[in-house]
Amino acid sequence: MTQSLPATIVSDPHAVYARLRDEGPVHRFLLPDGATAWFVTRHEDARAALADPRLSLDKAYASQGAWKGFSLPPALDRNLLNMDPPDHTRLRRLVAQAFTPRAMERLRPDIERVADALLDPVVEAGHGDLVAVFAKLPVVVICDVLGIPPQRRGELRNWAGVMLAPPSDDPRAAGRAVVEIQAFLLSLIQDKRADPGDDILSALIMARDDGDRLSEDELTSLAFLTLIAGYENSVNLIGLSLLTLLQHPAQWEALRDEPELLPNAVRELMRYEPPAPVALRRFPREDMEIGGVPIPAGDTVLISIASADRDPARYPDPDTLDLRRDTSAQLSLGHGIHYCLGAPLARIEAEVAIGAVLRRLPNLKLDTAVEDLTWRSSYRTRALLALPVRA
Repeated sequence: MTQSLPATIVSDPHAVYARLRDEGPVHRFLLPDGATAWFVTRHEDARAALADPRLSLDKAYASQGAWKGFSLPPALDRNLLNMDPPDHTRLRRLVAQAFTPRAMERLRPDIERVADALLDPVVEAGHGDLVAVFAKLPVVVICDVLGIPPQRRGELRNWAGVMLAPPSDDPRAAGRAVVEIQAFLLSLIQDKRADPGDDILSALIMARDDGDRLSEDELTSLAFLTLIAGYENSVNLIGLSLLTLLQHPAQWEALRDEPELLPNAVRELMRYEPPAPVALRRFPREDMEIGGVPIPAGDTVLISIASADRDPARYPDPDTLDLRRDTSAQLSLGHGIHYCLGAPLARIEAEVAIGAVLRRLPNLKLDTAVEDLTWRSSYRTRALLALPVRA
């Protein structure tokens, strides 16, 4: 039996997922766009599904009427989020050369300088909106990573913002923003090919593996994916993490007094409140079962990270924030061959942003009631739109 997706999955997602886990491992729902999807809710099943080669990211395996996600031009659609092996293996091997943890760690000093500069006005005024402040951090970092000139970053950030949250009175705005971003990236790649710099996009243009190179579409779509994924998920992670800490004063104080806890704290914050509550859609290549539930080939499967990472079968007392918790096997950045390529950078940005706030605004408080906070209305994204605070 197909039910409508519970309306409270946006306003109170963890209560919804707790009920669903208790009722069964997999549920079929009617999505807001009229398509249907199977939701996987328990940790053991979710972890197995994320690494199951029978579940394809390639939209060619989707049956008619399956939910396929955001529609992109072909030159941007040719990316890691829509690929299976062997294409995925080849492309990821080429790309991984530029995204190693060591390479990302070298960016930390620059990220720290940017974060401090962004916080200066809040420290001086004694109040501010931390989502607005740190929305700029991933843009600066990703633009530095890709070698995007400073004078072009403002318009790129505007396009990305429109694409991710289009105005309600202009349904075609997102499509126009995508066209603008694509044209910008094509021009940037041409410039980098003629005059390479010390940046990841130049490195990707030169990347080889056994004589193979990235195609033009692969380059363009990868730059697009790096820009958008690096922007949205990092902004949401930082905002959610700071809100969560402000709601847990004892944990805030512990982290303030022991900053060496930051790396594990960020992993626990991602487990507790992941910015992407649902993993990217997958399509069974064949009829299969998940948690004993039969799922036909071509149907849409959505793996609930938010539910899996609060499964009491995996984490004792999962609704308690514990910055010293063993967070191994948490799924907020994926699992298997599709584990997030930008995971090291996302964690560094969160560590730096949270660390800077704790150091410079140690007695910070929310400047509004929690129930008055505003959110982007989506079951696929946990996005805080503003975080007003006072020192």
